[in-house]
Amino acid sequence: MKKFTPAKMRLFFQIIYTIVTNGYIYGYLNGKIYKGSLKYVCVPGLNCYSCPGAVASCPLGALQAALNERNLKVPFAVLGFLFVFGSLFGRFVCGWLCPFGLLQDLLHKIPVFRKKKQLPFHSILKYGKYVVLLGLVIVGSAILFTGFVKVPAFCKFLCPSGTFFGALPLLSANEQLSSQIGGLFYWKLGVLIIIVLLSVKIYRPFCQYLCPLGAVYGWFNRFSLVQIKWEKEACISCIACQKACPVNLPPEKISVSPECIKCGKCADVCPKQCLHFGKNKKDTN
Repeated sequence: MKKFTPAKMRLFFQIIYTIVTNGYIYGYLNGKIYKGSLKYVCVPGLNCYSCPGAVASCPLGALQAALNERNLKVPFAVLGFLFVFGSLFGRFVCGWLCPFGLLQDLLHKIPVFRKKKQLPFHSILKYGKYVVLLGLVIVGSAILFTGFVKVPAFCKFLCPSGTFFGALPLLSANEQLSSQIGGLFYWKLGVLIIIVLLSVKIYRPFCQYLCPLGAVYGWFNRFSLVQIKWEKEACISCIACQKACPVNLPPEKISVSPECIKCGKCADVCPKQCLHFGKNKKDTN
């Protein structure tokens, strides 16, 4: 019997989470967005409000909605939500609970192209997600206007999750919306197509280079409750973990790096089991 490894558990959790948070079948069939009481609740992953199957809201969408208020106030509720989930999980949320992360994982499994972990100039491009967080989610949403109304800049101009899980299902089921397609939709569709094609070759390009939610959770990685522990004394420096790591992290940076999504692939391949979720073995003796 094959061992039920963290990587296999992760795929199961990703699928179940996506079904639970985006399983409003009536919305898909009728091209309508669920607007019940659950929509006032955020879920930790990138979960588009406009997805016809979504039963809850995206924290980034909620943050932008707060910044869109006429009298600008500090959005304490959303910031508190991000602080709690960041402190508990860090980028474990990205690796195990994000529907758009699941989509990229599945695309990367398609057996075409020679796979690569990262884009050229990764050391510079990885800061793109912080630029998006500051420029579109925070500053852009607070000052950009359409007429006299502020706009949720990240959702409106960039978010590929909103295009894939929201716009495309709505347009396919709602003919009235289809007649209103304009240039902005084609821009966002182009962004989505580029990310989809890149995802087949590069591991999670949106997560690595553009996702502002990943930027937020990455800040908490070092001290979040969920950690992959490294038993340095037991390590034989075989670098099997780094070879298996989808973002090419050495063992000393696994879990603490802002780039680590805590997928568990390193723990799967470690021949000495010196990488594992939870406490250090010596702490349990």
